[in-house]
Order: sequence, then structure tokens, then C-alpha cells
Amino acid sequence: MRIATRGLSILVTALFVASCHAGDAPVNPAKNIEEGLKQRYPATHIDQVLPSPLPGIYEVVMGRNVAFSDADGRYFIFGHLYDMQSQRDLTAERKESLAKINWSVLPLENSIRFINGKGERVLAVFSDPDCPYCKKVEAELAKLDNATLYLFPFPIQALHPNAVAKSTAIWCSKDRTQAWRDALTGGQLVGKGDCENPIAANVALAERLGINGTPTLIARDGRMLPGAASAERISAWLDAGR
Repeated sequence: MRIATRGLSILVTALFVASCHAGDAPVNPAKNIEEGLKQRYPATHIDQVLPSPLPGIYEVVMGRNVAFSDADGRYFIFGHLYDMQSQRDLTAERKESLAKINWSVLPLENSIRFINGKGERVLAVFSDPDCPYCKKVEAELAKLDNATLYLFPFPIQALHPNAVAKSTAIWCSKDRTQAWRDALTGGQLVGKGDCENPIAANVALAERLGINGTPTLIARDGRMLPGAASAERISAWLDAGR
């Protein structure tokens, strides 16, 4: 009986210890490293730390920037991580993912809608009526078939002092789509801009989304395409996300 009792006691103790360990929260080294980096570099905005494909090296996300760090946060690597076996630029893919915009945050009521053909493909465009590249891409967007465009007037006043007044006048016109096209193709713009308008809200929205140049195109899946591109390139870019 003594041997049996002792064995039962050992078994109960072992089960108790096992249950205590089972109830412990799993160790998350990446989270611990993230907290350590925030304490060590308080002036740096660190969003997230994740394990990288390299043992002992962690991915550090800082806004739309990506770097790599050791567990102590003493050494940082700035550059691109490639998977040579699959021929993939892992850092570029990660940056593209971070740069994506949640379509649902776009207030479409603050945009001017254009429908080309059936309008099945959807994109948003942040554009400045006085931007020469916007005028160039406007002609390309007009060639785009089967697309719905949500045009957000986004005047960059530091570069184009009259762009705010012009954007407001376009918004306050009876036919906004025609007024926009006229303004960007050299036509006469009619309107005084004396109505409620979302121009200031569009500027603030662009700043929150990290959009600092025009034109900037946004696909339905959140991908961004900055700069003036041809209709063929825009079409292929849209189809790549379908």
C-alpha cells in the first residue's frame, strides 16, 4: 500500500504541474522583441514585429517601411530579402501589402463618378486639376473600357496655388464630370465654387492614407499605382487584381 500510495502521489503531482504549464500563455518572442524595441527606440514608430524566414532574424514594420533586426534590437538590416529558390522579392511583396488601402474607408460620395462601358472594373483616382501628369493620365483614363472611376479632387496647393479654387468650382458645377474633363483638357470652366464641398476633406483623407502625389490610382483590392500610366498598363494592372 505504501508503494501504491507513493506512486499515486507522484502521478497527482505530475498532473498538477502539467496542468499549470498547459494554462500558461504561450511565449511570443516576436511580441517581446517588439516591446523591447519600442522601449529602446521610443522616437521610432514601430507597428509590428514578426518572425522572418531567417532563423534569429525578425521583420520590423515601421509604417510602410520594413527592416530586419536581431532579437536584441542592436543590429538592423535595411534592404530587401529575396527567396532565391522561388525567385521572389519578399520585402517588395511585404511593402506592397503594407501599402494597400482599405477600399471601405474611401468616402465615394466625395468623388466624381465616371462610368466607361459596363463599369465592372472599379478604381479610385486622386487627382489635381492643375497637375500636368493628371492631365496626361486623364486622356488615358478616358480610353479605359469597362471601368467605373471614382475621381477624388485632391489639389496640392503648395504646388498649384489655384488648384483649390478650381477643384471647388468643378464640384459646384451642374455637371461635375463634364466640368472636370473640361478643366483638364483645356476647356472653359464655369462656376464660382460657392457651395458645400469635400475638397478639404479629400486633402485630409489623402494625407491619412499616405498619398502625397498626383495622380494616384487605387484598385478595389487596395493596390496603388502612382503616376501617369498608359491605358494599357492601367487595364493590365486592374486585371491583375481580379
